[in-house]
Amino acid sequence: MRAAGYSIAKGGNLLGFFAKVLLCCPLLLVGCASNREPATSASFPSGNVAEQSGQYGDDVSYWDDHGSGGKPRIVIDLGEQRAYFYRGNEMVGVSVVSTGREGYNTPPGDFSVVEKDPTHVSSIYGDYVDRSGQVVMENVDATKDSRPRGTVFRGAPMPYFLRIHGGIGMHAGYLPGYPASHGCIRLPKYMAIRFFQNAAVGTPVVIRQEPPQEYGSNPVGDEGYQSLTSLIER
Repeated sequence: MRAAGYSIAKGGNLLGFFAKVLLCCPLLLVGCASNREPATSASFPSGNVAEQSGQYGDDVSYWDDHGSGGKPRIVIDLGEQRAYFYRGNEMVGVSVVSTGREGYNTPPGDFSVVEKDPTHVSSIYGDYVDRSGQVVMENVDATKDSRPRGTVFRGAPMPYFLRIHGGIGMHAGYLPGYPASHGCIRLPKYMAIRFFQNAAVGTPVVIRQEPPQEYGSNPVGDEGYQSLTSLIER
């Protein structure tokens, strides 16, 4: 009898244990579901932080055009070193940028996208290379620097180029954390693609000048855009 009573008690304990496990499972499932919900940013309450680019070392750039409407427009703030993308009155994206350094200042004003070229290369700035493609003279201005014998000019790459004024445009490039270009507006590649895909020819672009900021040296961008030929534009 004692053994039988022990078996019954043991069986009852097991049933009680499994009952507790079954009660806990919904709570665990709810917890997992909560963790899978998209996080939101305090600065952009309706935004999905998964679209932010912190994984690239950039905790500013952001894109979320879900459910947005209206005509596109771009605002570039030279003082903030930021580019903003709007649809109507709704901001759907923001990107860090690097604009023209001293002597090559990006001009403020009202412009528009006049050309789109996903594989654009500079016709003025780049390298002189030999027939094997080896760089003989780097970071040259083809209008000023004499070409060494046996070399050809190779223009600096400017992917996802949105021309807005003369030789100035927006494109993917290396961002050292301060104005460093020859007048163009560099964006990280992942944001240059967003702007390129969503800005049609004719999209208004406003470049505004604010008081100068103090900039640190926190580079942003893909390793593939850190060569000298990618630091120059036009």
